[in-house]
Amino acid sequence: METKIKEENGCMVAVFKGRLDTAAAAQTTKDVEPLMTAECKEIILDCTDLEYISSSGLRIFISLLKSAKTRGGNVIVSNINEDISKVFQMTGFNKLFTIR
Repeated sequence: METKIKEENGCMVAVFKGRLDTAAAAQTTKDVEPLMTAECKEIILDCTDLEYISSSGLRIFISLLKSAKTRGGNVIVSNINEDISKVFQMTGFNKLFTIR
């Protein structure tokens, strides 16, 4: 699992590549830590190359959302594949996040 954080057009963007499973969750949590205190109003989670997400990965996403909301921000999840879209629908995450 690889996670890159970058700034783009005044937004913070996290780019995920690989499988966000239980084994990768601890490192990914550390990797996205800068997003927890980001000053920008919009955080984008780019899932173009995310192959899989487990419940541990979903917890990371919800933690980012809670953190952003407390600062008056929002989290946008972009480019999810069909399998991850199904997980979001089954868990109700499609109603919590803005998905593009």
